[in-house]
Amino acid sequence: MTRFDTDTAVTPIGAGRYAAVLDEGWWISTGPNGGYLAAVLMNALVQAVADPERSCRSFTTHYLSQAVAGPVVIEVTTERSGRSMTSLSARLLQGERLIATVLAAFSRQRPGPEFLDPVMPDVAPPEELDIAVFEPSLPTTAIPAMVERYDQRWALGHRPFSRGAAAHIGGWIRLAEPRPVDDALLVAYADAWMPAIFSREAGAWGITTVDLTVHIRSTPPVGYDDWCLVHFRSAMSADGFCEEDGEIWTRDGQLLAQSRQLAAIIPVR
Repeated sequence: MTRFDTDTAVTPIGAGRYAAVLDEGWWISTGPNGGYLAAVLMNALVQAVADPERSCRSFTTHYLSQAVAGPVVIEVTTERSGRSMTSLSARLLQGERLIATVLAAFSRQRPGPEFLDPVMPDVAPPEELDIAVFEPSLPTTAIPAMVERYDQRWALGHRPFSRGAAAHIGGWIRLAEPRPVDDALLVAYADAWMPAIFSREAGAWGITTVDLTVHIRSTPPVGYDDWCLVHFRSAMSADGFCEEDGEIWTRDGQLLAQSRQLAAIIPVR
């Protein structure tokens, strides 16, 4: 088992409830990364559905309060389960505090038209890139602990805090301990990269995710533990909030997931 498996593991404790332990190795600043929490929640939902033919199609997390390291409980409710689709909700609790909520849909494959308009960005393969996401000159205290959990190679967009012409960034990503890509890892990847807005703006502020939606569009090849290319863009920042749209691709151009999140801008004092 990789550290990702260990730190996102959930254990059934009865009545639709699952226990987990949050680990500080996935922290950014003073709290857990939203993608890490989403992966923990995804594992609970996958166990609750308990049907490998029903894959996650839609997964939306709302983040309500900041968690601390230690035990949490996930309460899962199956809202409806039909012939092809199961809809669920979940609540992540730490003591009496509600940390996050989820709405998700799992479904079997369905017949319908097929087309794909997005095009995978044309970038050099990861073996030819060695640009780190965070500048080596930054003090250690400015680099989140979570950075050590991933191997990342910068490939797209302007460098952080460079006031580029557009807010779009991305590159290659995989776990520091490679493992096959699954639904839990995809939702983690959707929030594992530096925010796109940081490539356009510079200032004494950070951001915190309000909600994160991931649409899982296809299943990677069995056992796929290779690099994924992530690409994120922000088109608007106003009233103290910014949005971000993302795509996750396999090395050979298979679109695995699309994401969208809204984040609140937090002044740093």
